[in-house]
Amino acid sequence: MRNAEGPRLYLAVGCGAAIGALLRFLSGFFIASGLGLGALGGTAFVNIVGSFVIMFFATITGPDGRWLVGPAGRQFVMAGFCGGFTTFSAMSLDAFLLLQQGSLFHAALYLAAVIFFSLAAAWVGYVSALQINR
Repeated sequence: MRNAEGPRLYLAVGCGAAIGALLRFLSGFFIASGLGLGALGGTAFVNIVGSFVIMFFATITGPDGRWLVGPAGRQFVMAGFCGGFTTFSAMSLDAFLLLQQGSLFHAALYLAAVIFFSLAAAWVGYVSALQINR
């Protein structure tokens, strides 16, 4: 990495993370308050959507992709935005709290569902970007 590129990448990641974190908060608030799905629904939503976004963007901006995006733009979205938007640590906390409440079944179901749907969303993002890249 060239010396001048370092600060630009750091700024891109930081700005992307700030935007992603704000959207995570707003998504969680809307899903929990507006739709009544609770904190688990909000955490699941951002992880699933984030999985789609990161795979779609990685594919559409990759070496065979249609969108020409430089390193700072890729890091803004993938490390910054998606890193700030998704919530693996919050998902871990949610599962742990379910375990503390003695609900092994619900904790396991929650983790399995979020992981399954996140991987499915990543696949849909990949396939969608491949279609655009053709």
